[in-house]
Amino acid sequence: MVTHPSYLFGLFPDKLPRFSGLWAIALGVLAALGFAPLGLWPVALIAAGFVIRLFALAQTRRQAAWLGWLFGLGHFTFGNNWIATAFTFQTEMPEVLGWFAVPLIGVYLGVYPMLAAFVTRWIAGRGFGLGFVLVFAGAWVVSEWMRSWAFTGYSWNPFAMTLLSGFERPGLAALAPWMGTYALSGLAMLLAGALILLLSERRVVLSGAVAALLALGMYAPAPAPREGTLALTIAQPDIRQPTLTNPAYFEANFRRLAELSPRLEEADETPRLVLWPESGMVDYLREGYPQRYYNRTTALGSPVFARRRLGRVVGEGSVLLTGAVDLEIGSVDGRERAIGARNAVTALNAEGQILDGYNKAHLVPYGEYLPMREILEPFGLSRLVAGSIDFWPGPGPRTLDLGAHGQAGIQICYEIVFSGKVTQDGVRPDYIFNPSNDGWFGAFGPPQHLAQARMRAIEEGLPVLRATTTGISAVIDARGVVRDHLGHQVRDRIDTFVPPAHAPTLFARLGNGLGLFWAVIFLITGCVAMRRRAR
Repeated sequence: MVTHPSYLFGLFPDKLPRFSGLWAIALGVLAALGFAPLGLWPVALIAAGFVIRLFALAQTRRQAAWLGWLFGLGHFTFGNNWIATAFTFQTEMPEVLGWFAVPLIGVYLGVYPMLAAFVTRWIAGRGFGLGFVLVFAGAWVVSEWMRSWAFTGYSWNPFAMTLLSGFERPGLAALAPWMGTYALSGLAMLLAGALILLLSERRVVLSGAVAALLALGMYAPAPAPREGTLALTIAQPDIRQPTLTNPAYFEANFRRLAELSPRLEEADETPRLVLWPESGMVDYLREGYPQRYYNRTTALGSPVFARRRLGRVVGEGSVLLTGAVDLEIGSVDGRERAIGARNAVTALNAEGQILDGYNKAHLVPYGEYLPMREILEPFGLSRLVAGSIDFWPGPGPRTLDLGAHGQAGIQICYEIVFSGKVTQDGVRPDYIFNPSNDGWFGAFGPPQHLAQARMRAIEEGLPVLRATTTGISAVIDARGVVRDHLGHQVRDRIDTFVPPAHAPTLFARLGNGLGLFWAVIFLITGCVAMRRRAR
């Protein structure tokens, strides 16, 4: 017999339930179901609301922090399950390490929900009310912002991604231009907690109204699109990971990309942008390296020939932006050799001239470089990306002036997930090019990557153009709507026009300072609500 106020099958007891730690882990997993490709946002919000209630019912701050860490362990372990697949595409380490790496990431990332829960209990005390939920929303904003830069940062799957709807509409993510991603995550937590609070207080009609408004916001149609004038071709060659790094397939891989990038008709004078993915071009395109490097990979051993044949492929009127690798050459024991590499994008015209380039700034630890190499390498640990030298970071976001082909912002692969870090200060691009190789990441990684590119488009008010080796390539307009896309493991191309940019959004002007402003608003409003309740 239930002896405490409760209803709905005892879902809302006034004390912490038994096995609360297991509940916290399970709720973390359920909250991750809101991310792509599943997109079960109602489940995610309900789970998040219930875990906020667990934090409020905990006996002490320490217990609340422990429950926060367990929630994060379940949440980030499930949400990052695709990382284990990456270990199956390398030979330096046992594949089974991938299944240890994923929960270890959860062990670390769980620290951030732990901090949010602890700070909330420190400020709001015990007791589940609107003030507690508001304070937690503010603490969550700060914790996600910290996660984006601490220890090089890992901002994959902020909770705001649960508010992003299907390809045809942005959902409640349409609020991102006025909030930014991390504040939108706080809003998601506020909505989740408020819904469970209303249900726990038996305000069924009001909670139903909130749920209906949520559904209306998630499924509201996007405004009518605007059309662009710059022609665009995106090539997705569907080059699988085993053949991507195999020299026996280099020329065949090039021909695949060339076939997907046909020349314009001679009578067509419209400028065209041609986009190739990260890892799509193995030829070294820049001069000045020892000849032995060109002989291994580059067409006829000549970077000049390699560039000119690329120009002939795309033809007059076109500019090619392609992923490439550049080398850093130094002297080692009196011999010139590569001492570092750059994950690069190179812009070429029809004559094979290099117009400009960009070097990836935010590299993936353990993917593109091995931290503490001198300590870890003797234990058999290595990078997931093939090669014995580390990639070096570039200086940061840049806008490339391509003349009639627009002002191009470049964000290579993983860089696109960092809110507020995707455009060069003071030089706003017309679009962001996001080349990627998502062939490492199984079924969950590519749609999650695409979703985060959509969020950057919404908050910056800029179209994002994705070219990937195996999918998902896409044209995303400045509202976050996917205009065209190529699915996973499809060989095809997109021929369309670059969507126009919007005027700079509030977030584009203020950056993550806007999100922290909202965090302060949540915290102050929460404190006011607690004070009024105490009277």
